[in-house]
Amino acid sequence: MRTTAFKLSAIYLIIFTIFAVFLIVYIAINTQILMTRQLNSAVELEVRGLVEQYRSGGLPHLVQVIEERSRRPGASLYLVTDFRGHFVAGNVSTLPKWVLDERGAIQQTVPYQRLGETTRKEYNAVVSVYEIFGGYRLLVGRDVGEREIFRKVVEQAFIVSAILMILLALLAWIFVSRKVLKRIDVIAEASHHIMEGQLDERLPVTQAGDEFDRLSESLNIMLSRIEGLMHGLKEVSDNIAHDLKTPLTRLRNRVELTLSSDDADSETYRAALEQTLEESESLIRTFDALLRIARVEAKSTQIEKVSLDIGAIAADMAELYEPVAEDEGAELTWDAGPGFEIEANRELVSQAVANLIDNALKYAVRHAVERRGLAVGDHDKLPDMARIHVSISRKGDIPKDRAVDNRPILLTVADNGPGIAKEDRVRVLQRFVRLDKSRNQPGSGLGLSLVNAVATLHDATIILGDNEPGLIFTIQFPPLDTREDDEMEQTQESE
Repeated sequence: MRTTAFKLSAIYLIIFTIFAVFLIVYIAINTQILMTRQLNSAVELEVRGLVEQYRSGGLPHLVQVIEERSRRPGASLYLVTDFRGHFVAGNVSTLPKWVLDERGAIQQTVPYQRLGETTRKEYNAVVSVYEIFGGYRLLVGRDVGEREIFRKVVEQAFIVSAILMILLALLAWIFVSRKVLKRIDVIAEASHHIMEGQLDERLPVTQAGDEFDRLSESLNIMLSRIEGLMHGLKEVSDNIAHDLKTPLTRLRNRVELTLSSDDADSETYRAALEQTLEESESLIRTFDALLRIARVEAKSTQIEKVSLDIGAIAADMAELYEPVAEDEGAELTWDAGPGFEIEANRELVSQAVANLIDNALKYAVRHAVERRGLAVGDHDKLPDMARIHVSISRKGDIPKDRAVDNRPILLTVADNGPGIAKEDRVRVLQRFVRLDKSRNQPGSGLGLSLVNAVATLHDATIILGDNEPGLIFTIQFPPLDTREDDEMEQTQESE
């Protein structure tokens, strides 16, 4: 009885009962009024007809007509009395004495007994009294038994309807309670399994398309997201333990070694401090990257988006990294003109472009060096130079029926490095994922993870392709919403 199903069933029962009572009472009252009006109208019409009969043929003719009509079966009542109230003609034997003293239609029902009946049973009727010449009185009426029968029928219908509604409400409550509670019990059971650690458990969906299915589908999406976050947290914890334990151990060993050295001079201490500072800066950069990724993935309200030209940003980043590429013995080119407007955060998009260029430069140069078996610093001996190309373009053909080009914008960074295998292209966007399993190369495995977070924040799509050789990393940004501009242009053209 504490369940919502019971409470809803009780509320529905009360509402429908009130509605049914109102409907039945309304119909009964209005029907009673209508029948009473019809009876009164019929009595008045008959009185007028008999008065005309009296006027045309006198009292004998009137008595003859009433005697004839009294012998007919039906609900009509007739009575003619003399000036003393003695019976002259009709089918009424007894009446209250005060009735014949009235004139016109009597507003209340009158009890009477029919002439010739052996029983003393009384009936009720609506009557009208008319005085004729010489003190004679004419009474005409109609029995209201049919109206009383209708009233009893209405009362019985009311009782039967009330009983039927209660029974149907109980049946509905039982059916709804069992069905709803069964679904809720199944959801509760699945929730207990999830709380016990079975993160792959999902709420059942019956394909009925009802509110429980919609709720289960929404919760299942949320559970999948939570499961992914939990797995990601576990991987992050493992990778943090692996990536940060090593530099922290080196820091501790270096400090202990320097302090334990008996012949250490100021230069030794200075070198140890410089190396410690370098390791500390690397750790700080790693934690800064983690915090930035967390802030971007949480879609912080402090991240402001404005309309900006991503082509100009890509050109600025490429120009910034061009000297670095020359020092590394690589060729960095770009094709990024103006006119590529998106709504984004300038700092985050710049960071994402920088991470892509830096990542492509690092792996392309190393791949070129390792391919020839040279040392990393022997850039002038590289017969095959590492190449990185940054470009901004639009996806698809130019629309012919639109004044504004609203095609998606593609930011592409291509290199001729080792590339990424297809089975690793999804995993490489996660935190601390490094394809160099030995982890001898510098880096923390957070660069592409930050790029993925920035793309998600801006509703962009990441596409990884094969450059044969190398990798093509593409971010597909949605264009600015130009619907308002189009509507303004159409309005101006129509004007």
